[in-house]
Amino acid sequence: MTGIDLVTAAQLVAEIGDIYLFATPDKLARFAGIAPVIVGSGNKVRNYKSKQGNRVLHDIIKSLAIRQLLVTRSTKVPRNPYFHWYYEQKLAAGKTKQQAIVCIMRKLVNVIFYLMKTKKAYVIPEVSISEAG
Repeated sequence: MTGIDLVTAAQLVAEIGDIYLFATPDKLARFAGIAPVIVGSGNKVRNYKSKQGNRVLHDIIKSLAIRQLLVTRSTKVPRNPYFHWYYEQKLAAGKTKQQAIVCIMRKLVNVIFYLMKTKKAYVIPEVSISEAG
């Protein structure tokens, strides 16, 4: 996957441990502190950023999310067009840049969970030029 080298992969495996301890990607996101905390009373419900979870894993996934948005210097082409397109969609939907990065982090947790469960290689999803532009 773009942005994951041998050291990053080793850090992910070391922090996550046995992937089979997590039944769903949602539980892995909760373990990493990426899932929001829902607080409600009466008719009011609010989502807050979680300060719990494995902060080292959180930082690894955050740096990986930022690496997905990088563009090459010479051609200005995104390294991972799918995540760049997804980021632009979130910004267009009214999210702040930080909120859009958290959305990418959550999507990366899904990808990491799937890759570790199935032991398959990552394939960048195709994004048409009209969607990317």
